[in-house]
Amino acid sequence: MEGWHGWDAYAPFYDWENSRTVGRRDIPFWRRHVAECGGPVLELGCGTGRVLLPVARTGVQVVGVDRSTAMLGHARRRLRRARGTDSARLVRGDIRSLPFATEGRFSLVMAPYGVLQSLVRDQDLRRTLLSVQGVLRPGGTFTMELVPDVPRWSEYDRRVSHLGRRRGGSARVSLVESVRQDRPRQLTVFEQEFTERRGRRRTTHRFSLAFRTLSMRQMTGRLRRAGFTIERLEGNYVGGAWTAEAETWLVVARGAL
Repeated sequence: MEGWHGWDAYAPFYDWENSRTVGRRDIPFWRRHVAECGGPVLELGCGTGRVLLPVARTGVQVVGVDRSTAMLGHARRRLRRARGTDSARLVRGDIRSLPFATEGRFSLVMAPYGVLQSLVRDQDLRRTLLSVQGVLRPGGTFTMELVPDVPRWSEYDRRVSHLGRRRGGSARVSLVESVRQDRPRQLTVFEQEFTERRGRRRTTHRFSLAFRTLSMRQMTGRLRRAGFTIERLEGNYVGGAWTAEAETWLVVARGAL
């Protein structure tokens, strides 16, 4: 299973589920960080624009790249409806080989909410880190967020995780989820089953998502081997100290000079 499998199918439900999990808790961090680093900014795995839109409202030039056509379709619709986001641009591309070699370089590359954990093979992670080096300005900032609790999830079968209505819609949605751990490969696989109900009509969508979680030592080691300098580690969205038990892992690194 490749890390990008399942994301096109996930696109119609991504915002619905994330409003019930991370929500907007991380948005102030990214907006402050963008203000600190300046632009232009590149977001890896921008998805439906959950982070990209509020960053664009700061006025900085921001480019979002994603492999999923379906995810980008949702982001484009959101951008058309939004105000104050004229500085944003969306590009379909592979983060392992970023398509910006001839377009200048970015002051900040950001990888929010565990997007790099969708790279399930070490060679994919290495290619991505080297590609990020290639699009950063000398000494530019690369900031990533890791979701540390994923490998600690207990395995379970067909658990109802979320129930509710779509925002502004009539459909009722339920998520039935199963979790599998492949600890030798550091993989966590979520088998998702979303069901939409409109009156008597019922539609079910099934797909799987795989995530690979490295330890902080492993991830920072790979960053250093790719030429980055670790500037700081943070354990939450307000600058708290990092520990292995922190609720989120944030890595701020500097690219080569």
